[in-house]
Amino acid sequence: MKKIAVFTSGGDAPGMNACIRGVVRTAIYNNVEVMGIMRGYNGMIEGDIIPLTSRSLSNTIQRGGTILKTARSADFMTYEGRKRAYENLVENAIEGIICIGGNGTFTGAKQFYDEFGIPSIGAPGTIDNDLYGTDFTIGFDTAINTAVEAIDKIRDTADSHDRVFFIEVMGRHAGFIALACGIAGGAEVILVPEIKNDWHKLTDYFSGSNKSKKAFSIIVVAEGDEEGGAYKTVERLKKQIPDFDARVSILGHIQRGGSPTAYDRVLASRLGNAAVEALLRGETNKMAGLMNNKVVLTSYDDAINKNKPLNSELIRLVDVFNV
Repeated sequence: MKKIAVFTSGGDAPGMNACIRGVVRTAIYNNVEVMGIMRGYNGMIEGDIIPLTSRSLSNTIQRGGTILKTARSADFMTYEGRKRAYENLVENAIEGIICIGGNGTFTGAKQFYDEFGIPSIGAPGTIDNDLYGTDFTIGFDTAINTAVEAIDKIRDTADSHDRVFFIEVMGRHAGFIALACGIAGGAEVILVPEIKNDWHKLTDYFSGSNKSKKAFSIIVVAEGDEEGGAYKTVERLKKQIPDFDARVSILGHIQRGGSPTAYDRVLASRLGNAAVEALLRGETNKMAGLMNNKVVLTSYDDAINKNKPLNSELIRLVDVFNV
């Protein structure tokens, strides 16, 4: 290959710029020209494609978000949209692409290859950490550190007022963020989509003997929890416990922003490098991930469809530490 392109798609994640930098510098090292596709698949359809050089990526490794911007594309879900995207890649002499994103990004890339034969390698850029084939996704470490910092500050207020706080973190379908920052933030209860809520245990916690033992409590809730988030969980508890009182804090999109941690910068750099090298070796329809601190390639099908379970040891710790 003489010319490749890179883009970011779906939700932004801290470390995406470090990954773009890794892609560009690896390509240049291998005498391959690199183009940047703006706004994901939308930019591919619209032909919004720019050249990238080492200088283009100067002073970006520490920046959050993505310099290539990102968007979700309804047009790319149509054959006509994908055909226009293909024509733009051909016009720019692009022979392969690096996709930085999550499930939707890789699903689109696989279908694009099946229809038009454009090879691609993906890098897992999502704070949710829900992709099979990698221990950690780009942005996850930064997101949980951001959430823990917020939880620590809320804990000060909870302690001062002897109050219960329900803190909602991101995770519509996966509880990785909630589990990690709940343990790190000293939460007494953690509610995640993967585990059915034990309402008997939860109501006992607030109305039973624990009530007199703990002056304040921190409860971490993933937004995709079975009840539908922190507010709905508190509403249900109030119906079951008449004198129950709690405050709710929703951390929201603050978890996606900010300068990436050192871990995310190193992870993103490694995966950006690995993605380019895999593409140049002739690999396609695979995601570059990190397992047991070693770079591995996982098929898009497996990355998207195989279940990545929560760490059972961490789940056990929640009960062990809640004494």
